[in-house]
Amino acid sequence: MRTCFSGKFRITETEPPSDVKEAFVKYTEGKNYMTAEQLQRFMVEVQSEGGASVSDAEMIVDQILQKRHHITKCVRSCLTLDDFHHFLFSTDLNPPISNQVEQDMTAPLSNYFIYTGHNSYLTGNQISSDCSDVPIEKALKRGVRAVELDVWPNSAKDDVLVLHGWTLTTPVKLITCLKSIKEHAFSSSPYPVIITLEDHLTENLQAKVAQMIAETFGDMLFYPETECLKEFPSPEELKYKIIISAKPPKVKGDLEAKCMKGNGVDLLKERDSSEDIWGKDLSPISSHQEEDGKSDGDTSEQNQGDEYKNVCNHELRPREAPAYKHLISINAGKPKGGLKAALKLEFDNVIRISLSEQKFEKVVATHGTDVVRFTQKNILRIYPKGIRIDSSNYKPMNGWLHGAQMVALNMQGYGKSLWLMHGMFRSNGGCGYVKKPDFFMNTGPENQTFDPRAKLPVKKTLKVSTEFAVR
Repeated sequence: MRTCFSGKFRITETEPPSDVKEAFVKYTEGKNYMTAEQLQRFMVEVQSEGGASVSDAEMIVDQILQKRHHITKCVRSCLTLDDFHHFLFSTDLNPPISNQVEQDMTAPLSNYFIYTGHNSYLTGNQISSDCSDVPIEKALKRGVRAVELDVWPNSAKDDVLVLHGWTLTTPVKLITCLKSIKEHAFSSSPYPVIITLEDHLTENLQAKVAQMIAETFGDMLFYPETECLKEFPSPEELKYKIIISAKPPKVKGDLEAKCMKGNGVDLLKERDSSEDIWGKDLSPISSHQEEDGKSDGDTSEQNQGDEYKNVCNHELRPREAPAYKHLISINAGKPKGGLKAALKLEFDNVIRISLSEQKFEKVVATHGTDVVRFTQKNILRIYPKGIRIDSSNYKPMNGWLHGAQMVALNMQGYGKSLWLMHGMFRSNGGCGYVKKPDFFMNTGPENQTFDPRAKLPVKKTLKVSTEFAVR
């Protein structure tokens, strides 16, 4: 025996919670309908959308009426309580994160956290994966603003390749990566893209790289007025610009012969015995061997025994000459004397330095406030330790807590650390730059700075309730 049923079923919506009802009653002054003007006032006063206009609210009202009531020609331009509830939970009409840039973008670059990738050309692991421009393209489309390229000579020493040195990674030509950067640099954000070059080239190939970069980017390339900046320009000033960051060449001669001398083990020993990047101030830390085992271009900065001021020239640059060092806008290196020199008031030149995640943890354990002070004016880049051969990532929060602008992660990786990075840079319209809170940049009457390890009193406790609705 079979029984057939026919009927119509209607999905009922969840009743608006009490706080939504209270807000509706407050802004409609007890009436049954909310006008566009009342919705705009709610958006400004409750949701802190200072830029919301009445015309914006009218567009939202029209879209809700068309979607929920199929009204193409609005008979009434008002929302019911259920319409208002729908608006609050609509990811299209009322997204949790604004897609507009909301922060001041006129401060120096050192005042911002920057969406930064590590070994941006790798498609997979750090040892045997292919190098390609595709990961660079994907990163730029996501909003990443700083990419890293390790540049090496080819076997004939007449061309430049991008690869992870001393590994089995398959190389890609530098010109391929540069063209991809040019094409996709500003597909998701108008703010500047920083190319970090880890240079393992001869002087002749450096000249070839300079020509490649100048011809590829043309007017997109940013040239500072002097070789050493006293203050970084702002993201607003650098809109649609490409910035080169690298260690400036100091001496003439075959740099490649110096880089290629010995095998990977010899280079590691040489690096382990070198002075810590922060100088003699942190001698207990520098006595430890590097644990990351990484022998890529980041270590060139740690091996640098040259005085940073020696490569600085405050005379105006010849804009027409695309010499390699003239293309470098953000100088990488260390000042003479280490950390103390970097913190002296008379130290005028701004620089970028790089630390592995392990070295960074050791430094901030005893010199956390000094790191915060350093990053008020200069740029600090942190990169994953070398034993992360699977392209995993470290937790980025500690770097941000100490003011590090360029916390570099493997964008081809996976996991909570990378998700946290992506979530962080969805803010400020997803432009790739997030302004540091003011307390990072402030100094007290005795020149004290923010201490990330200090226990501060709780000023406010937030209680959050979540509403789940099946639609």
